[in-house]
Amino acid sequence: MQSVRRLAVVLGLINLMGMRLRAIVWRIRGARISRKCGFGARLAIDRPWRVFVGTRATFESDVWIKVVADTASVVIGEYTFIGRGTEIDASCDVKIGDHVLIGPGVFITDHNHNIDAELRIDEQGCSASEVVIGDDVWLGAGVIVLPGVTIGKGAVVGAGAVVTKGLPEYSVSVGAPARVIRQRVSP
Repeated sequence: MQSVRRLAVVLGLINLMGMRLRAIVWRIRGARISRKCGFGARLAIDRPWRVFVGTRATFESDVWIKVVADTASVVIGEYTFIGRGTEIDASCDVKIGDHVLIGPGVFITDHNHNIDAELRIDEQGCSASEVVIGDDVWLGAGVIVLPGVTIGKGAVVGAGAVVTKGLPEYSVSVGAPARVIRQRVSP
């Protein structure tokens, strides 16, 4: 039994070293990564020089940070956790606070394609508006956050919700579009 525990500890340390090593590689490639961050396998960052990550942030596998313009930025706070398969798509700015939990399969974007009827879709650009996710927020699995949204400090967004407008601090929201169903008690 003790040898099984030792093996589990050794494997855990090897995994941690791999996650920290991947963070260092992204730092070398231009991302501004603070200390003790961990990056899962197959993490992709487009324009890494426009990405800023706070201390002890953790990204699970298959996360994609897609920065589509040299003027855009993605800022991720300290002690933030980003779940497997999450995509952050920025053409303007996406700011994620400290101590945020983002479940698997979340999609966050700060831009939308224009849909003017006089032009073909492929001839139109996008319109963008900053996304801000406050400190101590929890986004459940499969949440979609759309352009121009500010999610207040301490908010919780239930799995599968589509956030189309700002959510107040310490609110609990669900649905598509997301609507507030109650307030958390602030500390």
